[in-house]
Amino acid sequence: MALSVDIKVEDIEYRKISNQTLKARMYRPNGPGPFPAIVEVHGGAWISNDRTTNTPIHEDLSKNGVFVMAIDFRMPPDFLYPDSVRDINFAIRWLRKNDKKYNIIGSSIGLLGTSSGGHQAVLNALLPYNPFFSDAPSAYQSEGPDVGYVIACWSVLDPSARYQMVLDRGIQRLIDAHHAFWPTVESMEEGNPQKIVEHGIQERLPNILLLQGTKDDNLTPDMAERFFEAYQSVGGNITLEKFPLQPHAFIGKNPKSSASLKALSMITRFAHDEAARVK
Repeated sequence: MALSVDIKVEDIEYRKISNQTLKARMYRPNGPGPFPAIVEVHGGAWISNDRTTNTPIHEDLSKNGVFVMAIDFRMPPDFLYPDSVRDINFAIRWLRKNDKKYNIIGSSIGLLGTSSGGHQAVLNALLPYNPFFSDAPSAYQSEGPDVGYVIACWSVLDPSARYQMVLDRGIQRLIDAHHAFWPTVESMEEGNPQKIVEHGIQERLPNILLLQGTKDDNLTPDMAERFFEAYQSVGGNITLEKFPLQPHAFIGKNPKSSASLKALSMITRFAHDEAARVK
């Protein structure tokens, strides 16, 4: 289906697994290409939302020459951590295998994630070849699941610290979300980007752009700063952009605000800069 004269949008089935059919919404820019490409991972406290959640981000990127694959993935109650991370890992392999079909630069695929999707995107980017996070069939094993960069927006970069915060504040819906996604408290530590970097067990250090509002009551106040400092300390290239007075998920709440327009411009510029760096 055509969204505008500038892009083409279509839904495709990219995976069938565990009696589930997973869809992706593909945003194709017009033009000669090849295009930079992003696999996008939506938020929703790990348990809700779908590939349409961040449509303003998808549309802005694609209208500015970036191909976007916005994915659905397995979620509770039927599926727990790390099933969704495995779907993200597979989606990168799938897109790389289909790079010519979609006229993209297969070597410069990046990840973009928001909130819990940001957590999962960064986790996959840090440990792309960890066998625990991959269940790709043999036909896709030769396609690398690593990425050169991640754009992480208001992301749960330390799920253990966020869990303690919601326990302390009695935020029951988020307590329930943690319990629904994570099999154990110990698994929260295992799949914790902050701890992975602090312990130096990452496989890759992709370039990272962090976007964070200063009025985000969904995360601990220092979550982005702590990850920024830890990532720098192990030699990672990371940029933290703060948006004064902006709440959690501010782009989706008001895509036309000055803060959202600034953030969207940063996202697009970062994607293009990273694609140019790889080329």
